[in-house]
Formats: sequence, structure tokens, C-alpha cells
Amino acid sequence: MNTLQANNPLHGVTLEKILIHLVDRHGWEKLGRTIRIKCFSHEPSIKSSLKFLRKTPWAREKVEALYLKSLGNRNPWGE
Repeated sequence: MNTLQANNPLHGVTLEKILIHLVDRHGWEKLGRTIRIKCFSHEPSIKSSLKFLRKTPWAREKVEALYLKSLGNRNPWGE
């Protein structure tokens, strides 16, 4: 593994995996209340949310931060 990425828990984790994890853990309703963006609260879907998050850096950063918070000290790779 590249030494620059060795301590990055997001390295190798796709945005889709992050979003699926958060939806499974919190559900769309809670996700929409936590991160106030329409794609989570108005007819939410993985596809439309991914499209929005890929184009909107500030929203993606909030989603990634929530994902990291939900992991706590756990490694996303289960190691």
C-alpha cells in the first residue's frame, strides 16, 4: 500500500459503498435530517445521490465525514 494512503480509511472505499453503508445504518430519513440535501429527503435513491455527490464537493465531504464517524476506530476492511 502506498505510504501516503496507509492511514487514510477512505482509500479504496468507493462513494457507492460509503452511501450504501450510511443508508443501511441510518436510513434515508435520518440521513436527510443529518445532512440537509434534497437528494436524501426528496425521492432518494443511490443513483441520484451518487450523481449529486460526485458533482458537489462540500456534500461529498459531509457524507465522508459521517461515514468516518460511523466507523469509529474500526477499519473499513475488517482488519
